[in-house]
Amino acid sequence: MSTVGEITRQGTRLACYRAGSGPKVLFQHGLGGDEAQVAGLFPEDARATRLTLECRGHGGSELGPGGWSFEQFAADLGAFLAQEAGSALVLGGVSMGAALALKLAVARPERVRGLILLRPAWGAGPVRDNMAPVAEVARRLGAGETGLDGTALAQDMAEAPDNLASLRGYFTRPDATAFAPVLAAMAADDPGLTEAQIASLDMPALVLSAPRDRIHPAALAAELAGLLPKAILKPLPDKAADPQAHREAARAAISDFLAQLD
Repeated sequence: MSTVGEITRQGTRLACYRAGSGPKVLFQHGLGGDEAQVAGLFPEDARATRLTLECRGHGGSELGPGGWSFEQFAADLGAFLAQEAGSALVLGGVSMGAALALKLAVARPERVRGLILLRPAWGAGPVRDNMAPVAEVARRLGAGETGLDGTALAQDMAEAPDNLASLRGYFTRPDATAFAPVLAAMAADDPGLTEAQIASLDMPALVLSAPRDRIHPAALAAELAGLLPKAILKPLPDKAADPQAHREAARAAISDFLAQLD
C-alpha cells in the first residue's frame, strides 16, 4: 500500500508516493505513466522503501505552466529527494523514468547505491528515431485527431503490438488534449548525457530489456549496459505475448538486484 503526499514546485502541485520499508529506492514511471505503473513493476516483497514522484502532467500531478523537459522533471525529483532521502539510495525507473534515473546519477553519483533501468528509451546524445512514433502521436493529438486506425503509423507498428497499444492509449486518456504538449515536448527532448558520463557511473546497475519493442529497443538497453562498468543486462519475456510473465520477471530481477546490494 502506498502513502500519498505532495510537494509544490513553482506553484505546481506534484503527487508523491512512499511504499514499503527499508533502504530507499526512487523508482519512476514512463512517459504517460503514473504511480500505478510503477507499483505493478516493483517487487512488493523487496526490503525497500519505494519513492515515486508523478512528473508534471502525470497521474495526480498538475501540468504546471509549461517548459516540460528532462531538466525540469529532474529538478523536481531533486527537490523531492532532498525532502525524502538524506543518504545514498538506489535510482531507477521504466522508459522515461530510467532516463531520469541516469540523469540524476550523473549529477550526484556519490548519492547513488545502484541503478535500475527498465526498458530504457533514451541513451547518450540527442533523442533517437525510436521516439518518432510518440512524436507523431503527439502531433496527431494536437491536431485534434482521435485515433490511429487506418494510419500508416498503426500499420508500421503492428510488429510491436505492445508499443501500438501504448500509442493508442494516449488517445483514450481523459486528459488527452491537455497532455499532448507534454508528450510532444518529452518525445523531442533528451537527458543531455554523454557516453563518457554514463561510463563514469561505477555503481552496480541492472538493465532490463524486452523483445519486439521498437520504442524501447533491446539494442539500446544493451548499449547502456555496455557503457555502465558494473551493469547486468537481463532480457525479460515478451510484454505483448505475456504481460503477466513480463511483470513477474521484472519484479524478480529487481528483487534479486536489491537483495545483492544489502
